[in-house]
Amino acid sequence: METRLPLLIDRDFFGYGASPPRIEWPNNARLALSFVLNLEEGAEFSLRAGDPSNEDTHEVQCQIKDAPDLCMESHFEYGTRAGYWRVMSVFEEAGVPVTLNVCARALEATPWVAAYARQRGDELCCHGWRWESHAGMSEPEERALIDRCVATFQHIAGNAPVGWHTKSSPSVQTRRLLIEHGGFLYDSDAYNDDLPYYVTHGERAHLVLPYAFDTNDMRFFVNHSFHRARDFHDYVMDAVKALLREGEQAPRMLTIGLHTRIIGRPGRIDGLRDLFASLHGLPIWYATREQIAQHWLRHCPPPLPFEAGVRQ
Repeated sequence: METRLPLLIDRDFFGYGASPPRIEWPNNARLALSFVLNLEEGAEFSLRAGDPSNEDTHEVQCQIKDAPDLCMESHFEYGTRAGYWRVMSVFEEAGVPVTLNVCARALEATPWVAAYARQRGDELCCHGWRWESHAGMSEPEERALIDRCVATFQHIAGNAPVGWHTKSSPSVQTRRLLIEHGGFLYDSDAYNDDLPYYVTHGERAHLVLPYAFDTNDMRFFVNHSFHRARDFHDYVMDAVKALLREGEQAPRMLTIGLHTRIIGRPGRIDGLRDLFASLHGLPIWYATREQIAQHWLRHCPPPLPFEAGVRQ
């Protein structure tokens, strides 16, 4: 007789199934396209910053364990010294808004990012305090960390973040702590759908905007799946074409993840510039994640009260 072990955490393997919500994106777009530019520079693990270790993920895969890693630090600095400006110039040319996924410690190191985001009307989403997984964190530690992040955003950017995205895995209590904190419209700690969806906590609903690792420039680093700028362009366009086809029947959303120190290199930037050229004229709504969250809340109401509300 087969013995089945109980699932320790509720999981939804069905989702919307064959009946996704049939709401409309603005201007009859078939696809909501979310560009997310991750800014982690200054939040990477570094012995000189008082962290227990050095970061080992950058252009050169190695780790200095018993001394400051100046090579690693220099690679990360490229992201804000050169890559950021190169990437943002492409967004300026395209006239497309972007969600900046910023670690709070990185925001402390680069406060001018907040000023430029306000000038352009871009969204600042919180990417945690530093570039780290929350898996295994104690509840008091994580609650204090979320409070610290929100306070840092309020001090430097002038307002609290409405979105949250943990690097790698959140803890089992991350989402509950975000809900209990209040003020968050959404989190992106999921990779399991092509549309926003609600989860419930007690008598409240919470919105999830799934993120994506495949349409993401990190694949230049991870397994070297992308080698040339064209690889990034071609893969993302394949995803866009498929979702536009499906979008004839029901809305779809696509997240394109970028990093200043990755796509911002000269040998990769034309993958992004050429992508905008290929996207021109297609029935796409370019939106920040906050805009997508607001639209979803208005046109696909939650099953329970949503206390964070919708910003007007």
